[in-house]
Amino acid sequence: MNVTVIGSACAVSPEERALRDLYLQHGPALYSYVLGMLGGDTHRTEDILQETLLRCWNKRTLADGEGMAVRPWMFRIARNLVIDAHRTRMARPAEIAGDTWLADMCAEADDIERMLSSMVVRDALRSLTPAHREALRATIFADRTTQQAADVLGVPQGTVKSRVYYALRSLRTVLADHGLN
Repeated sequence: MNVTVIGSACAVSPEERALRDLYLQHGPALYSYVLGMLGGDTHRTEDILQETLLRCWNKRTLADGEGMAVRPWMFRIARNLVIDAHRTRMARPAEIAGDTWLADMCAEADDIERMLSSMVVRDALRSLTPAHREALRATIFADRTTQQAADVLGVPQGTVKSRVYYALRSLRTVLADHGLN
């Protein structure tokens, strides 16, 4: 199978040779021009350059012999393609990155999960006896030692320790019943 690429060195038709010559003569300058317009995006620059050359190929007037200045025409085509691509991007909704929406969804799910968990914990705390709730508030929630909590509550330190132990044990049981570990 013999395949001839448009503009390749083995191009046989005069149009193909003319396109190759156009690319060799104007391609680097056109590439630099479009690259500057696109802020250094090489992939989009190559796409614009390829589309410009394709339009030259379709026009079939690839030589300056017919009085047409090809270089300014090519630059105008490339400029118009860049403008059209920009307008197209501005006309449709902004694209989101692949990980942004997932992170947002996870953040929303985390907020909801946190809220539901806090409701379950609040209900679990309400199920404790008042003495156990006071022991937890005086120690864990107030960030006090058992001795400091005993002084605040006016009970012996051993009583605070046992109330905290049994309160946490009851909380574990209630939370496990609700599916929270």
